Amino acid sequence: VGLYHSPAPFPLYNTTYTVTTDEYMIQEEDWDRDLLLDPAWEKQQRKTFTAWCNSHLRKAGTQIDNIEEDFRNGLKLMLLLEVISGERLPKPDKGKMRFHKIANVNKALDFICSKGVKLVSIGAEEIVDGNVKMTLGMIWTIILRFAIQDISVEETSAKEGLLLWCQRKTAPYRNVNVQNFHISWKDGLALCALIHRHRPDLIDYAKLRKDDPIGNLNTAFEVAEKYLDIPKMLDAEDIVNTPKPDEKAIMTYVSCFYHAFAGAEQAETAANRICKVLAVNQENERLMEEYEKLASELLEWIRRTVPWLENRVAEQTMRAMQQKLEDFRDYRRVHKPPRVQEKCQLEINFNTLQTKLRLSNRPAFMPSEGKMVSDIANAWKGLEQVEKGYEEWLLTEIRRLERLDHLAEKFKQKCSLHESWTAGKEDLLSKKDYESASLMEIRALMRKHEAFESDLAAHQDRVEQIAAIAQELNELDYHDAATVNARCQGICDQWDNLGTLTQKRRDALERVEKLWETIDQLYLEFAKRAAPFNNWMDGAMEDLQDMFIVHSIEEIQSLITAHDQFKATLPEADKERSAIMGIMNEIMKIAQTYGIKLSGINPYTILSSQDISNKWETVKQLVPLRDQMLQEEFARQQANERLRRQFAAQANIIGPWIQTKMEEIGHVSVDIAGSLEEQMNNLKTYEQNIINYKSNIDKLEGDHQLIQEAIIFDNKHTNYTMEHIRVGWEQLLTTMARTINEVENQILTRDAKGISQEQLNEFRASFNHFDRKRNGRMDPDDFRACLISMGYDLVRGEVEFARIMTLVDPNNTGVVTFQAFIDFMTRETAETDTAEQVMASFKILASDKAYITVDELRRELPPEQAEYCISRMTKYIGPEAIPGALDYISFSSALYGESDL
Repeated sequence: VGLYHSPAPFPLYNTTYTVTTDEYMIQEEDWDRDLLLDPAWEKQQRKTFTAWCNSHLRKAGTQIDNIEEDFRNGLKLMLLLEVISGERLPKPDKGKMRFHKIANVNKALDFICSKGVKLVSIGAEEIVDGNVKMTLGMIWTIILRFAIQDISVEETSAKEGLLLWCQRKTAPYRNVNVQNFHISWKDGLALCALIHRHRPDLIDYAKLRKDDPIGNLNTAFEVAEKYLDIPKMLDAEDIVNTPKPDEKAIMTYVSCFYHAFAGAEQAETAANRICKVLAVNQENERLMEEYEKLASELLEWIRRTVPWLENRVAEQTMRAMQQKLEDFRDYRRVHKPPRVQEKCQLEINFNTLQTKLRLSNRPAFMPSEGKMVSDIANAWKGLEQVEKGYEEWLLTEIRRLERLDHLAEKFKQKCSLHESWTAGKEDLLSKKDYESASLMEIRALMRKHEAFESDLAAHQDRVEQIAAIAQELNELDYHDAATVNARCQGICDQWDNLGTLTQKRRDALERVEKLWETIDQLYLEFAKRAAPFNNWMDGAMEDLQDMFIVHSIEEIQSLITAHDQFKATLPEADKERSAIMGIMNEIMKIAQTYGIKLSGINPYTILSSQDISNKWETVKQLVPLRDQMLQEEFARQQANERLRRQFAAQANIIGPWIQTKMEEIGHVSVDIAGSLEEQMNNLKTYEQNIINYKSNIDKLEGDHQLIQEAIIFDNKHTNYTMEHIRVGWEQLLTTMARTINEVENQILTRDAKGISQEQLNEFRASFNHFDRKRNGRMDPDDFRACLISMGYDLVRGEVEFARIMTLVDPNNTGVVTFQAFIDFMTRETAETDTAEQVMASFKILASDKAYITVDELRRELPPEQAEYCISRMTKYIGPEAIPGALDYISFSSALYGESDL
C-alpha cells in the first residue's frame, strides 16, 4: 500500500479531487487560487495520455485526437475501458443530447468504481463539459488501475514496485541512477539501459553519451516504437527543457516497458526459483560430502587407535612401562580432545543437515554403510571401553613391576646373606678331623656340631623365605625368572646337601661320643648362648636393612610401630650380650686362676666375643639409619596424602558441579522462553560460562598427574576419579552443543517455513504443558492429548493418529521430542517448494517445451547453476526431441528423490 503526494497535472484554482483504491491513494488539494496551469506538465500529460489511449484504441480500429474533446460523449471512453479490461460494458446511449453523454460517461465511471477505485469530485458533468484537469485525472486513474497497480516486485506494489523494477534492471549501467520518475530520466540513459538490458541487440549502449540527452531519448523512443510496439508518448525536447518532467507521464511511458518485457520477467522469476532450489541441493550435497569426509576421518582414527590400546604386551622394565603410561597421558591430553570435538561437531552437522533436508522437502540423508551417527557412537563407545581397559592394565602392570623389582632386590639380598653364611659349610661338614682327634677334641667337635645344627635350624626360615620369594616372582611373571629359579634351585640343593652332611657328621660324632668325657661347660654355654644371639643380631641387621614398599600412612606407621617395638627390646638384648661377654670373661678368669693355656679358639663355636661386639656395634649403627628411612617414607606418605586430599577437594566440587549443570541444561532445554534469538544468546552465554570453568578441569588434571607420578593407586577421600570427571565434562559439552543446535534448527525451521515467533511460543507452551515429566519428551498418550487440545479430531481417529506417530517417531522409540513436534507442526502450517513448482519454472525457461537446451540453460541461469543442471540432466527422449535436448522433468523429480551421494 502506498501513499503518493504528487503535483496536480495542472493546478486548477481551488478544485479538489481524490482517487483511491485498495492498493493506492492519490490526493491533490488546496492549490492556490491564483496559480495558472503548468503548460509544460499539461503538454506532457496530453501527449502521453493520448498516445497511451491510442495504443489501446487502435486495437478496436479507432483513436482520439483531442483528449478532452473526444471523450465528452463517453463512447470512446467506454470503448477504451472494454479494450484494456477485456470485459463488456453496458450498451451506450445513442443520442447526442447532453443527458445521453452524461449517461455514457457515468457508465464508464461506474465501471471504474466496480474495479475498487473510489472517485471523489470527478463527475460525469466535468468530463462532458471538457474539464481538462478532471479528464486528465480520470485517464491517470485508469492508467494506475489497469497498467501500474498490478506491478509487484518483492512484495511492493504500484509506484514502489515499478521504481524497484527499474532500479534492479539499470543497476549495472554506468551513469544511470534511477531514484524517481522525473529528473532521473532526463538524460535518456535510463530508458536506453532498460531496452539494452532486455534486448542488447537493439542499442549499442557503450556508444551513448551522457551529454547528448535529446539523442539518447529519441533513440529510446524510436527503438521502442519500431521494435517493441510502444508508441512515442513524449517529446525529447519537452523532457530536457523542463526542470522537472511530469511524473505521471514518465510513469505511464515506463510502465509500457514493464509490460513489454513481462515475458522476460516471468523467465527471470522462473530462473530465480530454479537457482534457489539448485542452491539448496548443492549446499545439501556439500554438507553430505563434508559429513562423509569427517566421519571417515574419525572412524579411521578410531580404527588406528583401537589396536594400539588393545596391545597389552607388557614391557619388562618399570621405565618402559612408565613411558607407556606417559604416551597414554599424551593421548588423553593432546590427541583425544580434538576428536571429541569432531564427534560432537559431526552429530551437530548431521542434525543440521537433516533439518535442512526436511525444511526443503528433501528426503532424509542416509550416510554410507558404516558411517551412521549410531555407527560412530558405537565405535566411540568401543574405543572408550578399550581405553579404560588399557589404563587399568597399565596401572596394574606398573604395580606388578614395582612389586617385582622389590621382590627381586629382596631375593638377591637374602640369597647373598644365605650364600655368605653357607660358604665353606660343606667342606667343614665333610672334614674327618674327628678320626685323629683326642677325646677332648672329639667332645669339642660334638658340641661344635650341635651348635652348628642349632645355627642351621635358625637359617631354615631364610631358605623358606627365599623359596617363597622365588615362587611369587614366577607367579608375577618376572622377566628374569630363569636366573631366579636357577639361583633358588642352587640354594635349595645346597641346603639339602648341608642337611645330609650334617646328619652324616652327627652320626659319626655320636659313634665316638663314648670317647668324650670332658667338656668345657663355659665354652659350651658361650657357644649355645652366642649362636642364637648372633642369629638374632643377624636377623636384626637383616630386618634393619630390609627393603620395604608402602602405599599409605597407615602402612608406614605400622612399620614405625614395629621398629619402635624392636628398639624397646634392645636393653634386654644388651643384657644378653653382657651375659655372653661375661661367660668369656669367666673363661679367662678360670684359665688365669688355674693356669690353663688357652689356644684362643672356642672349640664349640667359631664365634668370638669380638664378633659379638662388632655385630652389636653394627646393630646400634643401623637403628638410627632405619629411623631415618622410616621417617623419610612417612614424610613421603604424608605428601601423598596431601595430594589425595587436594585432588579430592577439587573433584568433590567439580563432580557435583558437572552433574548440576547437566540437570540445569535439561531444565533449560524445557523451560527456555523468549524469542529464539534471545534463547540462543542465553544459551551461548551459558555455554561460555561452562567453557570458562575449563581451567578448573585443567587444574584437576594437573593434580591427577602429580598423583600418578607419585604412583598413588587409591583415594578414600572421594568417589570421583579423573575418568569420571573427563567423561562427565565431555558429556556436558556435548549436551550443551546439542541444546544450542536444537535452537539453531528451530530458527532454521522458523525462517524456512515462515512461522512467527508467536507460533513457536505457542508450540513451546503446548509442548511444555503436556511434557509432564519435564524431560523434553512426550509419551504417545500425552502427545494425543496435546494434539486434541490444539484442535485435532483424534477421539476416534486411531488411523490418523497412527499416521502422525510415524511422522514424529519414525524409529518407534515411544517418545516425541520437541524438535519432532516442531517439525510436524511446521509441516502442518507452512508451505514448501515442490517438484511441480520446479518443473513449472523450467517449462517457462523452455518456452513451454517438454525439454530444454544447453543454450537456454546457459542463457537463463548463472554459470554455476547452469553447469550443475547440464551435468546432471539426462537426454530427453520424445517425439519432439532435437539434438542436445535435455529432460528437465526427470531432473526436477530427482531433486526431491533419493540422493546419489
